[in-house]
Amino acid sequence: MLVLTRKIGEGIVIGDDVTITIVEMKGGNVRIGIDAPRAKKIYRQEIFDRIVKENRDASQWDMIDLDKISDSLTVDKKKK
Repeated sequence: MLVLTRKIGEGIVIGDDVTITIVEMKGGNVRIGIDAPRAKKIYRQEIFDRIVKENRDASQWDMIDLDKISDSLTVDKKKK
C-alpha cells in the first residue's frame, strides 16, 4: 500500500485519467474530490465490498433450487 501525506488543495494522479484532490480536513474526516471519466466506476470501499459479497452469494447455487427450476421448466413444456 502506498501511503502519502497531502495538504488541502494537493492531490494525486492515478493513471492518465484519475485525479484525487484533498478538499477539506475537519475533525477526523478528510473530504476528497475525484476527477475521473464518467465511465470509470468509483465506489466507497464498504459499498464495493457489499457488491462483491452479493455477487458471490448470487453465484452460489443449491442443487435443490436447480432441481426445482428444472422440474418447473419440464412441467411448462409438457403443458404446451
